[in-house]
Amino acid sequence: RPAAAAPASKPTTAKVWIGRNAEYEEFLRTADIEKTETMTVGVLGIKRAYFKPGGLARRGALRNIRPGKYDGYFESYRSEIAAYKLDRLLELDMVPPTVERRYNGETVSVQLWGEDLKMLKEVQEKNLRPTAPVEVGAYTFQLRRQKLFHNLTGNLDPNQGNIMFDPVWNVVLADFSRAFTNTRKLVFEIGKPNGATTIDRPFLDRLKGLDRETLRRELGDFVEGGGAIDAILLRRDDIVKGFERLAKEKGEAQVFTP
Repeated sequence: RPAAAAPASKPTTAKVWIGRNAEYEEFLRTADIEKTETMTVGVLGIKRAYFKPGGLARRGALRNIRPGKYDGYFESYRSEIAAYKLDRLLELDMVPPTVERRYNGETVSVQLWGEDLKMLKEVQEKNLRPTAPVEVGAYTFQLRRQKLFHNLTGNLDPNQGNIMFDPVWNVVLADFSRAFTNTRKLVFEIGKPNGATTIDRPFLDRLKGLDRETLRRELGDFVEGGGAIDAILLRRDDIVKGFERLAKEKGEAQVFTP
C-alpha cells in the first residue's frame, strides 16, 4: 500500500520573540554578524545582517543612519529602538526586538528580521485576506491598533512596505526612522473612514497610563531630547480626546471595543 501523505503543516507565527524578548535582545546585541547586504529598495541606511549559523535567528535589519535631516525629513537609527521600547510598554508585540550595538566601529540599531512576511503592498495587489475566523479577528484587531501606534510615534511614513503580515495574519511593523519628532500630526485621523474609528479598552487604558517619567526612562536615550517625549504625550492626548468626542457622537459601544 502506498504510504499515507503526511498532513500539511500549519502556518505559524513569525512572532517568535513573544515571551522571549530578553533572550532575543541579548542575541541581537552579541551575535556574530558574518556579512551584510545593502537593501535594493527604498529604505535609507538599512542593510540585511546575516548572523553566524546556529543562533536564535538567521538575519536582522541593521541601520546606521545618524540622527539628522535627510531630504527634508528627520531620520535616526535610534528611532527604531524607541519604537520597539514603546511597543513593549503598550504590550502590542508588533515591533520585533530591536537593540543598539556596535558594528564595524560604529553604533547601529539591529532589529530581528521577521521571516515569511507579506508586505501590505503584496496583500493589496493580490487581494489576499484571511479566511479562518480566528485569523480574521487577529487581522482586523491588530490593523486598528497599528494605526494608533503610528499616530502615537508620530511616524510620518507608515507605507505599504513597512506594514507586514505573518502566515497567520499577525501584524508586524518596521521602519520608524522618521518617527519621534515634535510633530503633533496624526497620520490616521480619529473618526475618518480611512483613519481610526474604534479602539479596544485595554489599549486605551495603557495609552492613558503613559507618563513622562516612564517615557523618559525607557525612551530617553533614543529620542531627541525632552521635546520628543512631550510630543508623544501631546499626540496621546489628541488620540484619547478624539475617541472621547467620537464616543459622544456615535455611542461608546460603537467606539470602545473589548
